[in-house]
Amino acid sequence: MYKIAVMGDRDSIYGFAALGLSVVPAEQPEEAARCLRRLAEEGYGVIYITESLAAQMEEELDRWRSQPLPAVIPIPGIRGNTGLGMRMVHKSVEQAVGSDIL
Repeated sequence: MYKIAVMGDRDSIYGFAALGLSVVPAEQPEEAARCLRRLAEEGYGVIYITESLAAQMEEELDRWRSQPLPAVIPIPGIRGNTGLGMRMVHKSVEQAVGSDIL
């Protein structure tokens, strides 16, 4: 069975620990990229990442988008929704279908 992790700033992610998810605090994009690689090597199937952190490391996330696992999914953080998650969904759908159907 695959494991699930949540990565981002402490205030945004620590509530997920109560649900049994692994929490990985990361503030800087370099640190987050290292953590993302480590989590992938450890067999995590789903990694949620706060939108504010994901916005700082879009190139790294593009690299993981072409891989079947782990699924890296941006979620709103404590500062609110930036719209990055929906933009990434649009990008993935467009890549899979060949046109923007959304």
